[in-house]
Amino acid sequence: MSGLFSVEGKIAVVTGGLGQLGREFAASLAEAGAKVAIYSRRPVAQDKLDELYPGLQDNIRVYEASVTDKAALEAATDQLISDWGVPHILVNNAGIDSKPDGGAEQNAPFEVYPQKFWDDIIDVNLTGVMLCSQVIGTKMAEAGRGSIINVGSIYGIVSPNQALYAYRQERDGVPFIKAVSYAASKSGLVNLTRYVATYWAEKNVRCNLISFGGVKTGSFDKEFVDNFLERVPMRRQAEKSEYNGVIQFLASDASSYMTGSNVVVDGGFTAW
Repeated sequence: MSGLFSVEGKIAVVTGGLGQLGREFAASLAEAGAKVAIYSRRPVAQDKLDELYPGLQDNIRVYEASVTDKAALEAATDQLISDWGVPHILVNNAGIDSKPDGGAEQNAPFEVYPQKFWDDIIDVNLTGVMLCSQVIGTKMAEAGRGSIINVGSIYGIVSPNQALYAYRQERDGVPFIKAVSYAASKSGLVNLTRYVATYWAEKNVRCNLISFGGVKTGSFDKEFVDNFLERVPMRRQAEKSEYNGVIQFLASDASSYMTGSNVVVDGGFTAW
């Protein structure tokens, strides 16, 4: 069974691989023997890379490319193929959101929510996934194999519960509404995943989605966390490392007959 879950010798691309979850995904795949290419919109100095991934530098490289810039994605992928070969794995992890502790304008009521923030979030979270899948997935399809893993959210399955954020108005005196854009972008991934899965199924390129719940990052208000945990049957947030297993499962041959699926890892949040 250990061989079934192996990613030894495979080449993986992780977008947003310098973020909190992205670092977990990149490091865990590299530790399991994969070569990992991180696509980042900003260059990274070697000493910083050494600091982020101690002992894994030989298996991790950073390529400068924004997920919203198709030309940069094509150039990075061409260089990656020249360096290591055609990727076997693509983890579409890069994403942005307005945070519970963000400003009032980006969390304004739906009636007056600024289009700018809609455009920014849709551009990265949905269009960026499409472009990465298009550029890298095409190379996979030409090679006749590959696994695309899209990183989604519980808010792609259910609408945000505005009661989780009501404390902000009580505390700050300013209305706070969890914005429509993040939920729309993540729900769009559900059918983008199905589309890519069926489109390239005969090319042996699989595409699956993971819908994550809340993760412990230390960046959220205590009031928000307390409200959130009341709605989680397991009564806790995920540790950052707890998502690595499902990433490796979908990257490996253990999921070889699985495509177009949405794997929900949320502590039971959407079960209620």
